[in-house]
Order: sequence, then C-alpha cells, then structure tokens
Amino acid sequence: MQPLKDIRILSVTVFLAGPYLSMNLARMGAEVIKIEVPEKGDPVRGNGPFAGPKGVNPHPVTPQDISTRFIKRSQGLKSMTLDLKTEKGKSVFLDLAKESDLIIENLSPGSMGRLGLGYQEVSSANPKIIYCSISGYGQSGEYSNKPAHDPQIQGMSGLMDINGAEDGPSTKVGFYIGDLVTPLFAAYSIMSALRHRDQTGQGQYLDVSMMDTLTSLIFMENLEEDLANGIKLRTGNNSRGGPTGLYKTLDSEIIITAASDSQWQRLCTAIGVKEYADDSKFSTYTMRVTNVQEARQIIQNRIKTLTRAEALKTLEAADVPCGPVRSVEEVMVDQQFYDRGTLVPLRNGATSSVVPGIGSGWPVQFSSGPLPELDGAPTLGMNTLDILTDTLGYTPQEIDQLKSGGVI
Repeated sequence: MQPLKDIRILSVTVFLAGPYLSMNLARMGAEVIKIEVPEKGDPVRGNGPFAGPKGVNPHPVTPQDISTRFIKRSQGLKSMTLDLKTEKGKSVFLDLAKESDLIIENLSPGSMGRLGLGYQEVSSANPKIIYCSISGYGQSGEYSNKPAHDPQIQGMSGLMDINGAEDGPSTKVGFYIGDLVTPLFAAYSIMSALRHRDQTGQGQYLDVSMMDTLTSLIFMENLEEDLANGIKLRTGNNSRGGPTGLYKTLDSEIIITAASDSQWQRLCTAIGVKEYADDSKFSTYTMRVTNVQEARQIIQNRIKTLTRAEALKTLEAADVPCGPVRSVEEVMVDQQFYDRGTLVPLRNGATSSVVPGIGSGWPVQFSSGPLPELDGAPTLGMNTLDILTDTLGYTPQEIDQLKSGGVI
C-alpha cells in the first residue's frame, strides 16, 4: 500500500524533527527529496559511528560510509545537494517546487524567507503548494526567535515540571519526545491540508511548534484541578490519580493500574486483601486519591512477597491491568516488534545492504496490505543528477554549469 505514491516532497530539514516527519511520509509512498548543503549536508551526517561496506567504524573508511544516526533518521529519502544561498540554487529549488506538492523545513524561523524561499515566494510559483515549518516555539510570538532543541522545549513546555520523583528535581523525558511527537501532529495537519486541497484546490502554510505540541499534551491531564486542590504534580513512577504506579517484586518491578472502583476491588481480591476492597477509605476514586499513600503501602506489602512472574500471573488472572517494567535489552529482542514491523532493519542506500542497528518502523497495521519496505538512507547528493535529469529535464550542459558554479 502506497497512499502517498503520487506526492512529491521537498525536505529542507536537519537533525531530527523534520527528518522524522520526512521519513514517515516516505513510508506512505511519497517521493521525499532531502535538500542538503553541498559538501556538508545535514549536520547529523558528521556524528559517528559510520556504517558501510567495511562494517561500523568510528570514522568513515569508504565513500559509502554513512553516520548510523543519519541512517536511522533518513530511510527512504533521496538526497540532493543544492546551495540555496545562490541565485541559481534558488531558481532550481523553485523549479522543483513547481513540480512538488509539499515543502517541509525545520530551520530557524524566518531562514527560508531570508533566502527568498519562504511560503510567499514558493506559493507564487506554485499556488497549490503545502508548506510546513517546524520550529521550537512557532513562527510568531515572543519566543519565536529563541534557539531551541528538544531539552529546552521540554523545559519551556511544562513537561519537566510534572516529570520526576516527588522530592527530586524537574526531570527530562528519556528520549527526544518533542522532536518525535511534533512531527506526528505535523503529519496529521499535512494529511488534512492535502484533503483540503483536494476539496478546494488551495495550498496553505502550516506553522508547527514543538512547545505548543508538548503543552497541549500535558493539559490532557487535569493539571489545573490538581494545582487548585494542592495535589503535587510530580509523582515519579506513580499516578496523581490514586494507587496506580510502580511496585517492587522480589526480583524486579511491575506497573499496576487501579484507576476505577472495579479495578481496585479486583486488585484487593487478587492479592489477598479483600477487606480493603469496600473499605470507606478506599472505595471511591476520590478517597483513594486522598489516602493514596496508605493504599499504595497495602499493595506494596503484598507485591514484595512475590516474584515478578508470580505477581503478573496473579494479577492477570484477576483481570487487573499490569505489566513488567522491561529493560531495553529485553525489548530489543522481542520478536513481536519485528513481526509487526515496529522495529525494522537499517539499510545503507549506497550499498542497499543491511547494516548493524535497529530501525524505527511504523506501529500501525493496515488491512489493505503492508507499507513498502524503504530504501536505505542516501549518501550525500546521491540522487542529485537523477532529479535534475528526470524530474526537471535539465540538459547535461545545464548540469555542468551548476557543478562548475558550486550550486550542486
């Protein structure tokens, strides 16, 4: 299945948010052309180790070697080198924009405009273009020009304030959540914009903010009510809504959910403390929140006498939501993720070979058939000549002029 097989995308993206969006649209069948600075490319290309025909090495040893980080973030993309600071480079970009459906960029706000390639200029050349800008704080507002990477966004969004141990410092989430969740909202918006264009014939501009994304997500919790009621927002591995949380077994840790009255009752019965199931101190959600420390201690006193396997077997038999806290080492060898396409092999596009590492796949199953297997990540400028020739119809003489002028 390739629902976007008739869509061409120009991706002026670096680091993570923009490339992740680009890669996921390529999964859907879109042709995604990554525009890179000649001889340099995405800065991530310089971050080792590097994988190629001679294995993985701390430094490149062959022209086909590619940064493993770049490989992980660029599966299925085409690479074209183009100097957008030159007049001829801008002209080539606009020629490509006329033949494209979507532009994605995640440079500093205003950068594309200063190059003369912002939405206004590009939409003048192609009124049906959809133009998506991803930035830390959005294209407008008092924060828009502040430098921003994921750690700053986690801090500014309020996310770090609710994450971490109750008596500990504000804590960053252990992966680049702003860089990875924001592209999903961008993808929803792009799909909507494409549908809107189908209906009206109009393109449009999408202004996507990482900070806005994370703040909108944390307020899916009733944080304002918790603050008003004096409930601490930072609760570590436990829930603000009662005894749901982390519990230690004899040999490991598990997570238990006891949010509803019926779940609490089943939990108490399963672990042999049925007398607390209907105790007035714990019989309602509000009372379990009020007496959460005592409720948690009752559960912990029983769980600590069991191994992880015993605890899970007991709770699952009683239909109590629970699960082990697995290590990354356990997860990465779980065959289910590979069978479902959640984790996939990584490929080097120059050699079409599988390289060591684990790729992030697509965690949704389509009944109409699987998504296509992506080509490997490209070496710098690997597809430049094909794009100039096949997409734009440039002559060999025109291409030679671009080469001699350092445009490509």
